[in-house]
Amino acid sequence: MRIDKLLNKLCLVKTRSIAKKACDKNLVKLNGKIAKASSSVNDQDIIEYELFGYSTKLKIINIPKGNVSKAKAPEFYEIFKNEKMDLQ
Repeated sequence: MRIDKLLNKLCLVKTRSIAKKACDKNLVKLNGKIAKASSSVNDQDIIEYELFGYSTKLKIINIPKGNVSKAKAPEFYEIFKNEKMDLQ
């Protein structure tokens, strides 16, 4: 699944266009490399992104098959880091 679509489906960003713009601005990394919006994500991949003043690192446990409710979304990933960035 595309990384921009996955970030939206797992309720990590509000819309797919926000995820795409973040990828276009090199704010999203997939397995340590800058990701394009069309980059394919697989199980066990590591995603890092800097959005909304937070730096987040997470591991994808499973790729969802269809739509995911906001309550069930955390079952598909494990967060390693979610800390406020120092914006000065």
